[in-house]
Amino acid sequence: MGLFDKLFGGGKQKKVSKETAETRGAHMPDLNIPVDEKFTIHFKKNGGKFLYCDSFAEITQALRNILGENDWQDQPFYGLDPKLQERFSKENVQFTDKSNQSEVFFTTCEHLIAQNGSILVCSNQLMDKKLNELPYNVIVFATTSQLVESIGEGLKTIKRKYGHNIPANITTLKHFQANEGNADDFLTYGSSSKNLYLLLLEDL
Repeated sequence: MGLFDKLFGGGKQKKVSKETAETRGAHMPDLNIPVDEKFTIHFKKNGGKFLYCDSFAEITQALRNILGENDWQDQPFYGLDPKLQERFSKENVQFTDKSNQSEVFFTTCEHLIAQNGSILVCSNQLMDKKLNELPYNVIVFATTSQLVESIGEGLKTIKRKYGHNIPANITTLKHFQANEGNADDFLTYGSSSKNLYLLLLEDL
């Protein structure tokens, strides 16, 4: 991948040029920019924090770092995905299915959208919950193969994947800090700002 970097010390830094990271105007076109780099630029602009990992062992260590940084060691995670819970069951992570019992929502996603740095989710991750019904703190576990260029491409992939059983409640997580004054697209209408960490596993 082009420039995913670790948020915590000791990780392998994948560099992004200063010109790309700092001097690109808000309305400059994203032509000829790799999908991973484009996602990184927009995701960070949205206020997201992510950890890029080469292995699942690195994912679990990164998760421990997040827990330690926020004093969440004794905090059960609000989770709606049984497969995710099973995958992390050996990491001493406790889960609850009641949102009022946790300060942290732990989830997967459908796609990572490079075009605007958002995270595409649906009823597979949220059930029938609205974004403002979720805890303020969110940890998303995703893989690099889930990167797509645009929301349209992500929706087409969902349609191909699920056929006639297209999931409901399709929306995007986009605002990871107070970001008033920006016009939302239809998939983020009514959404609320979240403190979001992205655990990104290299699988390509």
